[in-house]
Amino acid sequence: MIKRILLSIIVLVSAINSFGQDVHWSQFNDNQLYQNPGQAGHFDGDYRFIGNYRNQWKSVTIPFSTFAMSADAKFKNYGVGLSMFHDQAGDGKFQTLEIQGNFSYLFKLTKDSSHVIRPGINIGLNSRQINWNNLYFDSQYNGYIFDPNAATNENYQNDRKSNFSIGLGAMYEWRKNERFKVLSGIGMYNLNRPNQGFYTEKIQRDVRLVIFGKGTFKINRMWDAVPSIQISTQGVYREIILGGSAKYYLTFKPKVYQALYGGIWYRNRDAAYLTFGYDYKDLFVGVSYDINYSKLVPASNARGGIEFAVRYIIRTFKPKRIIHRVCPDYI
Repeated sequence: MIKRILLSIIVLVSAINSFGQDVHWSQFNDNQLYQNPGQAGHFDGDYRFIGNYRNQWKSVTIPFSTFAMSADAKFKNYGVGLSMFHDQAGDGKFQTLEIQGNFSYLFKLTKDSSHVIRPGINIGLNSRQINWNNLYFDSQYNGYIFDPNAATNENYQNDRKSNFSIGLGAMYEWRKNERFKVLSGIGMYNLNRPNQGFYTEKIQRDVRLVIFGKGTFKINRMWDAVPSIQISTQGVYREIILGGSAKYYLTFKPKVYQALYGGIWYRNRDAAYLTFGYDYKDLFVGVSYDINYSKLVPASNARGGIEFAVRYIIRTFKPKRIIHRVCPDYI
């Protein structure tokens, strides 16, 4: 009984903590618009579509599931993107739905575009909802038995809250070629500190700061190293993810281009995880699995969460413009 109570407290604390911060992803390099608004339009192609799904803590409680989609495009030096995510956590089915618009502009620091910087802005609409009827309280225990039909004596004013948020960011890239480049950026979200409280008390969402760096370095003809780091802070929360992937080219020709990825990552005081990915032409599919080693291990048995990522890029056909000169009749 004591063990069950302790596990319940750990799960409850973890759930409450998750309510107070934004969602996070293991495959953060494959959810670019959530990482930095300056990434809108930063890709080789014309239109990009990304889907992400994460399911965690299935071995502990009702699974926490998060689903995200994004689409972005570039028009000359402008980048425009729209993203959304839906998150559901815990017994109370605490749901978060957020839709974000992202805008960026490309500044070329050199004529050959080897050095570029892309600042961006993020505007989001956030809606949160909880089902109080699915939660149990101590007042429903009458001293002998637990009665789920007894009054909770809780005075909650509402079960949903909506607000909007503003974010800013910028990314910098140095590119020698496609297989030797460095990308870094910084972004700040919730700058207006929106109120997310369900009660009359004002509870402001903390500013989320994201700093990241990523490189691609050619090892030999068939292999690339892709190291990366991301540092996130929000209120009292600190998250550092460090690791990298190895990329192996199966074929190089654009019409049949294929490559495999395999990586190992570390998230401070929480989990280590493995990632695998596959490139086929303009399609990418990735999967990761977290191995939990935090204080939740007694309940999780080291099982964290599984995550999937899918990305597809569309390239429109651009015919070459050929100018014909017409010679005068007298020549």
